[in-house]
Amino acid sequence: MEYRRALIPALAGGLMVTLLLWWAGASADALRLEGATDVLGPESAARLQSWLLPWSYEPYGGTAGGYPDGTGASRYLGLHHTAIQIRFAAVFVLYAAGALLLVRRLPPERGRTWAALLALWAWGLAAATLAVTVSAPWLIAAGGHGSYRFLPQLASLSAAGRPIVVPVALAAAAWTVFVARLALGGDEPRPRENVPARPALLAATVGTAVVAVSLVVLSYRSNAATLQTASFTGNGPLGEPGDLLRQWLLLGAWSGPAGAPLGDWLLYRLGDVLLLAVVWCALRWLPGLLTRVSVPAMAACGVCAVVLGLLAGQALRMAIDGSRMGSGLLYAASGFGEGVTAALLWGTLAGVAATVTLRAAGGMPPRPPADVRTV
Repeated sequence: MEYRRALIPALAGGLMVTLLLWWAGASADALRLEGATDVLGPESAARLQSWLLPWSYEPYGGTAGGYPDGTGASRYLGLHHTAIQIRFAAVFVLYAAGALLLVRRLPPERGRTWAALLALWAWGLAAATLAVTVSAPWLIAAGGHGSYRFLPQLASLSAAGRPIVVPVALAAAAWTVFVARLALGGDEPRPRENVPARPALLAATVGTAVVAVSLVVLSYRSNAATLQTASFTGNGPLGEPGDLLRQWLLLGAWSGPAGAPLGDWLLYRLGDVLLLAVVWCALRWLPGLLTRVSVPAMAACGVCAVVLGLLAGQALRMAIDGSRMGSGLLYAASGFGEGVTAALLWGTLAGVAATVTLRAAGGMPPRPPADVRTV
């Protein structure tokens, strides 16, 4: 798909996800009304408000700079508004850039529509997480104490506002696919890469093994504790990277079945097995779905595969753990989106590793000459 045709759905999707998140953030104030509390209940209203506040122009608690009565907060309020503006601008740019690549290499045509929809859904969550992380330093400064535990604050803010992004990203992905189908018109489906089965299997296995390093090795309790308590020599704003390392390196957290029946422990670990299965299947099918296998396309799709695996595993755990459902749907869904920052790192590494393996195993056909190369 040509860049000029792929640009239209990419911009449309970026505008949609930005507007929906802006609307969600602007609706946070409505949850403070007495009527909302009566309808939803105090706990549900407070939880939903915590999902929306990271996208709201109003500071947490209605003030900024740490002044409970609002005195002296005006000098920080402008900085807070700047941070949210950066957040929305970053969401638009990041989603549009990723959607442009995905729509071009994975156009939503016959045989690729569902794959494109799922990839764009996952990329919406990844783009929102990156946007929150990019704008976090301005929010920390708006709090009036940016030099205090800067890295833990950065890790905490980077993990905010993800549950509400899950349905928003799905709606934006559906809109992007719809606009892309209109842009494609009645064109014939683009040709697929002719990838031999054995190199594709090897590439998918290597990419999945990269993800398993985080999910199985680093996420084990003793190893995770080492990362969590890690610190650089000395003090200062870079002296406490443990929380940030956990956000970017751990796709999960688990330990042996000590104190719990082995059967229950294995049942709960099905979420991790499902994550790896989703990643393996995605990396196995991607070379045959893409119009051309390239490192950027495989890296972006690797991120999407890990994000989808996380969502599938979290949904399975929510279904298995029936006790959480008794506390309400909002409480059960509060875990959706966890681990996306780590998925950005490990998904990229998995996609690159799969591409390198595929190329080394002879699974990538030679590129046509420039005068006959298709777009």
